[in-house]
Amino acid sequence: MKHNILVGLLLVLTFSSLTEIIAQKKYSKQEYIDTYKNIATELMQKSGVPASIILGQACMESSYGNSELTIKGKNHFGIKCYNSWNGEKVYYDDDAKGECFRKYKKDEDSFTDHSDFLRYNKRYASLFELDPTDYKAWAKGLRSAGYATNPQYTELLIKTIEENKLYLYDKEVEVEVLSPLQLEAIDLENFVIYLNRKVYTRNGVKFIIANEGDTYEAIAEEFKLRTHQLLKYNDLSKSDKIQVGQELYIKKKKSRADKHYPVHIVQKGENMKQIAQKYAIRLNSLYFYNDMDMKKDEQPIEKQEIYLRSQMRR
Repeated sequence: MKHNILVGLLLVLTFSSLTEIIAQKKYSKQEYIDTYKNIATELMQKSGVPASIILGQACMESSYGNSELTIKGKNHFGIKCYNSWNGEKVYYDDDAKGECFRKYKKDEDSFTDHSDFLRYNKRYASLFELDPTDYKAWAKGLRSAGYATNPQYTELLIKTIEENKLYLYDKEVEVEVLSPLQLEAIDLENFVIYLNRKVYTRNGVKFIIANEGDTYEAIAEEFKLRTHQLLKYNDLSKSDKIQVGQELYIKKKKSRADKHYPVHIVQKGENMKQIAQKYAIRLNSLYFYNDMDMKKDEQPIEKQEIYLRSQMRR
């Protein structure tokens, strides 16, 4: 009796596995491109990564959606775990045996993570200074920045883009975001106009840029604040003079920086106030995370690592 039950279970499991394999859709090249072209153009608009690059890399890395890694982990770009990944994982033989790769719940999550991976990684920041329709320059830049180990990666990517005419999708999109090098740590969902003034967002906190003739009192009144609130939000005192081009938060800063910015490397002449402003993080939180004395106005030294989030939350 037990033998019959075991045989039955094995048959069920075998049948389920076969059904899963049969049910797994095998994409043709055009089917794959048609499935993901819309998300590629949407991400180009939001992130600045060309749609041709997104689709070209996806086609190459996933074998047009048919690779084992894509089927098992919905990972279309071959992005490995790295230390920053806290999600699910899948193991696959690549440059070495049993390497850790990111696993996603939805295919679309892989595409979004790929754009974020490029946009919020300093290694690739210079790419966003390029023309978003210049796929050849982007392909060269990716290889130079170390995206892939294959010395022929640039040529293969360009060939994939041109064979499938993926460059046509770039022409349909007007990129809405600026280069990360121009915005530094600004997480910009573009901007809104408020009383004829541009209001930006960094780390979920709204801020404006001071114009000639602005005063703290006038800005506070414009945004229905008290002057002391505006000063407190920006770690300022009444004696601090307002400067043209100065960034001023009109909401309370966050207790920690955006997750894409866990650490800051101190540049020559930078102080804690400047770092707090750069990442829209409260000054007292910044001192706390780095075990520094705020009362003594302790300042960092050049090239020091400054934690922007609790080390437990990195």
